[in-house]
Amino acid sequence: MAFTTLKASRTLKSSAALKTSRSALPVLALLAAIGLAGCQTSSTDTVIRIDKAQGSQQNIASLTSVINANPQDPEGYNVRGSAYGRAGEFSRSLADFNQAIQLNPKFYQAYANRALVYRNMGKQAEAVADYNASLQINPSYDVAYIGRGNIYRLAGRDDDAFKDFSKAIELGTTDGRAYHGRGLIYQKRNQQDKAIDDFSKAISLAPNSPEPYNGRGTSYIARNDDDNAFADFNHAIDLDNKVAESWANQALVYERRGDKAKAARSYQHAINLDPRYQPAKDGLARVHTGS
Repeated sequence: MAFTTLKASRTLKSSAALKTSRSALPVLALLAAIGLAGCQTSSTDTVIRIDKAQGSQQNIASLTSVINANPQDPEGYNVRGSAYGRAGEFSRSLADFNQAIQLNPKFYQAYANRALVYRNMGKQAEAVADYNASLQINPSYDVAYIGRGNIYRLAGRDDDAFKDFSKAIELGTTDGRAYHGRGLIYQKRNQQDKAIDDFSKAISLAPNSPEPYNGRGTSYIARNDDDNAFADFNHAIDLDNKVAESWANQALVYERRGDKAKAARSYQHAINLDPRYQPAKDGLARVHTGS
């Protein structure tokens, strides 16, 4: 996710089958093994990627000088609040968004930005309330539909999430997260062709993001199209080799091909990146048990 500012709509960047034939594993079991059938997060809908430089003394001093020059302009607080948020200084971020909203109660971008901070703090109810407020002011604000849709999806409210993502798409959003989020729901519903279409659209809008490649690859796996899946997973790794999910997905293809040694290496690499990533731990256990 990214924080939104008013000026020229600029944003501050935030920003495993089993030992059996491939066709014998039910699709939902397969998706559960790979970790995407349920409420998996990925960085396209993660909240804030912390960048301490945003909270540097020099950057904050510069933004503060703008506020001091125009203390009644809510946009200055919105911009500084976004910088604090990116730096992980959430209390200060909230204070600035609160001030921006106090100065302009119709500042729908500030409500959505504050919702983003609440999401990162684990305060989902507060985040939803702010997204609701943002949409009450501007029912065409795609950012708020996508943010709220991600909360709903992660809470298992798939129908509500689907409506929000679809609404953002209907509004003509150019944010790939809407298509990625809806693709994950299509995937969970075993509507793989529709999922692949949405992931492909997300890729066209965000070609440097690994998440939609992982999503599309998973749907290819569900269709037993391992070659295209493998290509997508490898490309996701090329884009960002620090994502555990991508390595676990690559490992799954090796596993399905019977190459347990390569599968074990990739699963282990995923675990090294994220020791809590359960699909990789389960996958490694399978290939070792089946040796």
